[in-house]
Amino acid sequence: MIGSRFRILFLVFAVSTPAVLAQVKTFTPVTREILLNPSPGDWLTFSRTYDNQRFSPLNQINRQNAGQLGMVWARGLAPGISETIPIVYQGVMYVANPGAVVQALDATSGDLIWEYRRKLPADLKDFILAVGRARSIAIFEDLIFYASPEGYLVALDARTGEVRWETMVHDYKTHTEHTTGPRVVDGKVLTGRGCGDTREFCFIAAHDARTGKELWKFFTTPAPGEPGGDSWGSVPLDKRLTSPWGLPGAYDPARKLVYWGTGNPSPHTRMKRHGGDVDDIPRSAPADLYSNSTVALDAETGKLAWYYQHVPGDDWDSDHTQERILFRTAFNPDPKAVKWINPGIPRGQERDVVVEVGEPGGLWVLDRTNGQFLWATPFPFDTPYFTVSHIDVETGKTYLNWDLVLKKDGDKQIICYNNTKSYWPMAYYPGKNALYIPYHDGCADTVADMKNVQGDHRTPIPRPGSDPSAFAGIAKVNMATGQTQRIYTARFPGNGAMLATAGDLIFWGDMNRRFRAFDADTGKILWETIVGGIIQNSTITYSVNGRQYVAVLTGDGVSGTGIPLQLVPELKPPRGHNAIYVFALPQPR
Repeated sequence: MIGSRFRILFLVFAVSTPAVLAQVKTFTPVTREILLNPSPGDWLTFSRTYDNQRFSPLNQINRQNAGQLGMVWARGLAPGISETIPIVYQGVMYVANPGAVVQALDATSGDLIWEYRRKLPADLKDFILAVGRARSIAIFEDLIFYASPEGYLVALDARTGEVRWETMVHDYKTHTEHTTGPRVVDGKVLTGRGCGDTREFCFIAAHDARTGKELWKFFTTPAPGEPGGDSWGSVPLDKRLTSPWGLPGAYDPARKLVYWGTGNPSPHTRMKRHGGDVDDIPRSAPADLYSNSTVALDAETGKLAWYYQHVPGDDWDSDHTQERILFRTAFNPDPKAVKWINPGIPRGQERDVVVEVGEPGGLWVLDRTNGQFLWATPFPFDTPYFTVSHIDVETGKTYLNWDLVLKKDGDKQIICYNNTKSYWPMAYYPGKNALYIPYHDGCADTVADMKNVQGDHRTPIPRPGSDPSAFAGIAKVNMATGQTQRIYTARFPGNGAMLATAGDLIFWGDMNRRFRAFDADTGKILWETIVGGIIQNSTITYSVNGRQYVAVLTGDGVSGTGIPLQLVPELKPPRGHNAIYVFALPQPR
């Protein structure tokens, strides 16, 4: 086994197998300036721009003509777990397949330009959950960056798919997985991971985009003697586990800060983590830092600028590790719509904010400069089973819902929510100051079991009193007031990414194989098609030679697929159907 202390830089090496069928004929290197201000026709990161808004200024497809959309090409992908989002640059789509395959495709036809296949260790499946699970790939200069399942970061030539460099980032034999995929910020490739069974790999890393040299690490749990180090109580350093496993962080180029979400502390329950003592740590923040937090990191050094803990000392696997969205909005939350509001902020004041929705629900709005609490509210509904009981609105300090904590073996509790919004990102429409959030109205029945490796057993259940015909939905939230409209509800849930466009449309797909365009104001379905499998993450739009396309991927996911299928037993989609589907308006005759 290669020791975790070694970070070896390779050039083209035997573990990689590029299959160059052709090459990208004309290629303009992607500069920092291009990433900061991408062409409207390109989709250069998993959410198009550094602010993660997932908004496209393209409007050729709009609410007047969306009903005319038709499929222009489709292409099968490699078998396996697929949760990825492709990127598109100058008419070329770059997409990661399951099983460590990266392809460059003609974005107008799906024709293969080049393919890279990585040779993986024979024992990899003994150590990690999903081979080839990375949710994003990245581009900078003339390089495509791929986080491989056995712990390497790989830079491929964007023209040919040949390996330019690769470096080991973590050891897969510790059950550590590359799950976020990479993001490039100011010449650095940032990655997060599910950190397995040792604190040594619970970090966000930055590598030099040109050479692969490691530049910095931020460990997501502090050591004794460091700020926050006492928040873990008696837990030894190597067992302080919090994974930055979700979608990559947002980046603010003016402040040079990266905003990344972190997951729950592991094991799941306080009893299991703290040797049976649920009061080994406080019942309010800070507890088990930096779990379930937003961390703002200096992009140059990786040093912590500020943090905000959404759920302190979690007891229920309440990840807050997905995307953060950045925008500017007036502060005018409506007390009828928002539960917790900072009274010290002047009404109408404009603020640069960072916004997130947790897997266990809740909508949180923080000041981007210093993490100051602005407002938060339970989401998708207020419920007594919510993870947080109250918030000190002047300081933003969060308090665990102690009534729901499993305090002894055999205790039973309902917790809401459970995977209400996971790795499928939401979208923000700047012109409407509206956030569009896809959600599941599901909870979990939990039972404490200290013999279990995580300290509990969980059974997905509907929220008590909920409408089973409205298990899934799309919420449109006015980000000045916090007022929420449920513009679409349905029985069948979805793991698809939300996409907003200047054509006054939102696109979203579900697990029942339906891909739809909705009116961004009313939620009215303007177009619908049926694809071959579960719509998984992925939704993007781009243009080539003046024609706008919308693309979506199908496949099976790990984190979000199982729970809805248990709660909606009549949902029986085909499994293992991995493919790309691309749609556009008819071309003029």
